[in-house]
Amino acid sequence: MRSGAGWLASVTPEVVDDFLGGLSDQALLALPWMFEFWALPHQLPPEGAWKTWVIMGGRGAGKTRAGAEWVRAEVEGPRPADPGRARRVALVGETIDQVREVMVFGDSGILACSPPDRRPEWEAGRRRLVWPNGAVAQVFSAHEPESLRGPQFDAAWVDELAKWKKAEETWDQLQFALRLGENPRQVVTTTPRNVAVLKAILNNPSSVVTHAPTDANRAHLAASFLEEVQARYGGTRQGRQELDGVLIEDAEGALWTTAMLERGRIDRVPKLSRIVVAVDPPVTGHGGSDECGIIVVGALTEGPVQDWRAVVLEDASVQGASPDAWARAAIAAMARHGAERLVAEVNQGGDLVQSVIRQVDPLVPYRAVRASKGKVARAEPVAALYEQGRVSHLRGLAGLEDQMCRMTARGYEGKGSPDRVDALVWALTELMIDPAQSYRNPQVRRL
Repeated sequence: MRSGAGWLASVTPEVVDDFLGGLSDQALLALPWMFEFWALPHQLPPEGAWKTWVIMGGRGAGKTRAGAEWVRAEVEGPRPADPGRARRVALVGETIDQVREVMVFGDSGILACSPPDRRPEWEAGRRRLVWPNGAVAQVFSAHEPESLRGPQFDAAWVDELAKWKKAEETWDQLQFALRLGENPRQVVTTTPRNVAVLKAILNNPSSVVTHAPTDANRAHLAASFLEEVQARYGGTRQGRQELDGVLIEDAEGALWTTAMLERGRIDRVPKLSRIVVAVDPPVTGHGGSDECGIIVVGALTEGPVQDWRAVVLEDASVQGASPDAWARAAIAAMARHGAERLVAEVNQGGDLVQSVIRQVDPLVPYRAVRASKGKVARAEPVAALYEQGRVSHLRGLAGLEDQMCRMTARGYEGKGSPDRVDALVWALTELMIDPAQSYRNPQVRRL
């Protein structure tokens, strides 16, 4: 059988007619139940030897359907009464009700996915499904880890593990119970969260992972749902987790956390007194060089200093750009936001930085800043502004926020250099921490 849904959607109606016309009556009747034909790539089990398959996806990405179909593939044989690879399956969710309503009876659950001649019977009193071939799936709640002590299985489906309150204890009990057959396996369907048990599973050599964003399954989702969640979460760090299915981690001891940033999220820009663009230029300017951090920040600086507030407006950073390209990107950001000044760190480039900027715009209001302290020492006063609730973020700053949540008191724990964070620190220092200094000495400032 050809790899179906994507191919079928891409060919002409005449090709579709020819393909369907070439199928027998039995093949046509079976086609709706052949998940391998209709599945999206992230919904199909990876090849090779593995014990745990983790399907990480955004909301509505088709994780439940993938889990239900995997259970079908494990328990069903060639004919309805023939045995499959698995005969004893554990279905584990946060609560019994959620297992029943989502994994068993849900629109994408096991019963909805099963063809009439292979559909299992639900035995409510015993909380289990029984297939025509004798395979059995038992239901368990993550609130009761001890209920997994005693039973044994050759397959398991675990749903939304990352939000379980007793996740680690329940997972451990399931591993002891998964001991039947030659190759007991399990599938985990979950929206990712920064929890220890999920990270441990992902780091296990016997685990494999597929993941997909919500948008990958847009053909089966209401347009209004997609519009709503994109409007609410698009361009945010939380959106990368809930919509893109990406595991978002805060480094231990981070100066900024995801929760802190989400508390300061706003959708509208308030009246601002000043706007600056800060630049942290790369040492070199080629495809393999560090990013050039370019951050736009505005501030309302009326009244007592403790009442001042700032808003991060845009992350205009560029990767692998030549000096001329990043200088033009920074000046273009100034024009978009009506910024009053361009602030650039000159530790690496010295006078060359100013020369590059002046070549693009000889009259741009510009001030050089030179770092005399380490990155952490410069960042800590800025992080304190966030703790005080005095800095807000617009959406679309996920790249910057990723770097922020990896900046710790020990240093930066991400890859490369935190150029976006450096630019942010310079901008907020200019506007909020010591703005008077910029007027006393508008040319060069050390921090």
